[in-house]
Amino acid sequence: MNGVTIGQAAAFVGVTVKTVRHYHKLGLVEEPERDSSGYRRYGSADLLRLVQIRTLAAAGVPLAEIGPLLDTDAERFAAALADVGRRLTQRIEELTERRDTLHRLADGDRALLPDRAVALLERMPGRGFTADEVAATREGWVLAKALVPEGFDDYLTHFEHALEDTQLVALAKRVAEAAAWDPDDPRIAELATAAAGHYLANPALLKTVTGLQAHTEAATRYTLIAHHGEEPSPAATRLTALFEVKLRAAGIRIPRPEFR
Repeated sequence: MNGVTIGQAAAFVGVTVKTVRHYHKLGLVEEPERDSSGYRRYGSADLLRLVQIRTLAAAGVPLAEIGPLLDTDAERFAAALADVGRRLTQRIEELTERRDTLHRLADGDRALLPDRAVALLERMPGRGFTADEVAATREGWVLAKALVPEGFDDYLTHFEHALEDTQLVALAKRVAEAAAWDPDDPRIAELATAAAGHYLANPALLKTVTGLQAHTEAATRYTLIAHHGEEPSPAATRLTALFEVKLRAAGIRIPRPEFR
């Protein structure tokens, strides 16, 4: 009695009987003829073929490609393996990137924002910004990075300079306070005038308002970024509107929101 049964062949090769049958179904290895007892007997050539298939599959070669690989000449076999190697390398890089993203998810902001943006957010409390203001800035930046990625890095540069502007930081604090004022409070118009004047006097600072616009094709994205978050108070809405009106009056392009 020559050869071994399918169960023995599977055990010798290191796969399951189900796997061997799957190889047969795919045409990767021919089914041996049955012997007089009705059993299929696997000889040394069959076992060699099974070992080759298992080895290539374990190395990441798709089963659909294994048959042609084994039936080609040595030169084409080597070239095909090199191609498989390149694809595996690409896959490894993709998986590594996914793993790194999972690690960043554990670090909160870093999953959605670059390290430079996170560092700037971490500096804001030291400049007097409240936790709510930092959170609102974070949300706006996540939107900005997603909607206008090509302009985001330049925007961060302008924002970094703005953090060093003590007068601007003081104005920002006043703006936060103004959200609780009555919308008809005359101080709102005064604050809008002071804020617009400070921005207009500092072209570099003004880019924190206009920088992302250069990369948008319509007012919609600007509106999404500039007016994101919870519904602003009536006072905050009036202050923003007056501020933008004053900038437009000075010739600064501020897209008119298509919705609020």
